[in-house]
Amino acid sequence: MFLSIVGVIILIVGFVLSGQTSAASRYGSAVKIAGLVFVLIGISLSMFKVIDAGEVGVKTVFGKVDNEVLYSGLNVINPIAEVTPFDVKTQNYTMSGVHDEGSKEGDDALRVLSADGLEVVIDLSVLFRVKASSAPDILKEIGTDYLQKIVRPVSRTAIRDNAVSYDAVALYSSKRDEFQAKIFATINKSFNKRGLELEQLLVRNITLPASVKASIESKINAEQDAQKMTFVLQKERQEAERKRVEAQGIADYQKILSTGLSDRQLQYESILAQKEIAKSPNTKVILMGNGKGTPIILGN
Repeated sequence: MFLSIVGVIILIVGFVLSGQTSAASRYGSAVKIAGLVFVLIGISLSMFKVIDAGEVGVKTVFGKVDNEVLYSGLNVINPIAEVTPFDVKTQNYTMSGVHDEGSKEGDDALRVLSADGLEVVIDLSVLFRVKASSAPDILKEIGTDYLQKIVRPVSRTAIRDNAVSYDAVALYSSKRDEFQAKIFATINKSFNKRGLELEQLLVRNITLPASVKASIESKINAEQDAQKMTFVLQKERQEAERKRVEAQGIADYQKILSTGLSDRQLQYESILAQKEIAKSPNTKVILMGNGKGTPIILGN
């Protein structure tokens, strides 16, 4: 379009030169031809618009938004139309308490009050994209700054409105998934009305007050101590049971010995033991009695 404007200016200069009676008038025709060439080149270039991959374009003619969407590739358009690009890829808007980690510099985490009146700090990431077919409506009703006008305020309001239904500890532990599902539904409903599509909502971190964290840690330590004591008691019971079984076995063995061994069996066992001793290479002296007692063994 710039070349067309330059061409028009050159054409005007050419007509001015042609109207003069001086020697410069002879250059008027050449200047007019050059101006016409610039105009034609400018119009030709303005008629073709390349839209990058992952983007769509919205045409505007003298402030009026065209409902036709230009998709990626080469498009032929009105030479005087202006094209506003919109990114339709997945976008990430993060609100974090860590410096330079979020979409805004500094501490941008959400500070909300829970049902029990405690302040909870929440880090959040919103994954969304612009609906290609809704790009003209977004330009007319919101503009290109939909991050600050829609994504940020809607997300923060949804979190605050839902956090008041949960206790701080529940948000941190048992109700975290339920809380995330509720704020997803709330944000998604609002986004759909404005031409945005919510893809995923990530509650990245929930920070509790220091006093609550200390209480939770104390409770966890107490539960761990109780579990440890339960294990110790169980182990002691098993050891006591083992000793009882062992003692019962010894008692049964002694009972069997006291009631089941006869003199003849003892004499037979003694003969077997003497036989084994006799096989030993060590020097020994065996004093045999009258057969009723145990022999005396003397040796090294």
